[in-house]
Amino acid sequence: MINRQRINEVIIVEGRSDTQSIARAVIADTIETGGSAVNQDAIDRAKLAAKQRGVIIFTDPDFNGQRIRHIMSEAIPTAKQAYITQDQARASHDNPHKSLGIEHASPDDIINALRHIITPRLTVSSDIDQSFLLQQGLLSGPNARERRVVVGEKLHIGYTNGKQLIKRLNAFGIKRTQVEEALKGQMQSGKNN
Repeated sequence: MINRQRINEVIIVEGRSDTQSIARAVIADTIETGGSAVNQDAIDRAKLAAKQRGVIIFTDPDFNGQRIRHIMSEAIPTAKQAYITQDQARASHDNPHKSLGIEHASPDDIINALRHIITPRLTVSSDIDQSFLLQQGLLSGPNARERRVVVGEKLHIGYTNGKQLIKRLNAFGIKRTQVEEALKGQMQSGKNN
């Protein structure tokens, strides 16, 4: 049996299947939100856990997962964040809905996401603005979405749409040089198309 790493923080997930997948990858305590209808009890337990041990928000890379992440981040601004890509969270078996979720991620993908947790900065100093993002082809153009996917994966901040990108980059204190580095090699192929 493989030695699983112990995670000190409590991991906030959506449901029981996510908890089971986390348990296959690491030793950790979880708080389940019970899906997108996050109740006050889950928020209160997460706040207590944040004070005692710290928390990591690790939700599905879909609309409901982003909604839960937003609710929990508002309640706990210091919460650490872990992300997986939609490809990593996609059900391996064919199904009509192509279900996305932490429960479908491999133990290796879960471990990798937890190794690359991001902590939001409460006092942010970032040199990123909208004109920089436009210059980098992240807000408009034929490959803007693909570029945002690359930035999200390489910087471990998850996928976001153009409207939310600047907010997410600034929340984590990410600098222009980091974005440029993430896009290296992609810039030429994207701008020449």
